[in-house]
Amino acid sequence: MNRRLPIIATLVVGLAVAAMIGLGVWQLARLKQKEAALAAYQVNLTRPVTAYPAMNPADDRLLFRTLAANCLRVTGWQVIGGRSRDGAPGWRHIATCATGAEGPGLLVDMGVGSDPHGKANWTGGPVKGRVTHEPDPHSFLLRMLGRAPPLRLMIVNETAAPGLSASPLPDPSSVPNNHFSYAMQWFFFAAVALVIYGLALRKRWREGN
Repeated sequence: MNRRLPIIATLVVGLAVAAMIGLGVWQLARLKQKEAALAAYQVNLTRPVTAYPAMNPADDRLLFRTLAANCLRVTGWQVIGGRSRDGAPGWRHIATCATGAEGPGLLVDMGVGSDPHGKANWTGGPVKGRVTHEPDPHSFLLRMLGRAPPLRLMIVNETAAPGLSASPLPDPSSVPNNHFSYAMQWFFFAAVALVIYGLALRKRWREGN
């Protein structure tokens, strides 16, 4: 009976299985990182108000903390779908503000309206609220490849602009943490690949008798 392993097929399967196991291990490492981040976010909910980091507006260490800033003037508006604090569907009105400091400016969610073409009646002033990331315009693939810029912090103002309803306060519980299930999926795929390859080899060896 000739039970020699096919070199190329075995190499391909071995590399694929090794890659899947590697991805599973990476997901477990990401799980520990995410758990640490979520714990830090919970602590941020209890920390005192601090100033918006104008010189480092992508500082993730401040996520879910209450920040204060001064919008000198509104330089633009972004309108995207969303829901108000009471759960009603509508359109979020996000202001881009000049702050007098160098950098990309300040982003503030000023509330939710029913008209996607409506204009918020707000031209600037002091703002204070919990922070989250700005809406992400980049694809998941670009994020995975590391080709998208870091997301800036955005203040969700505690009070809505006139004519708008307040937006929901950012909550750490909304941050997904699926890394364990992803890791198990990769390990499962690796095991399935080995079983399938083992059955294929068994069939080949039987037919070769």
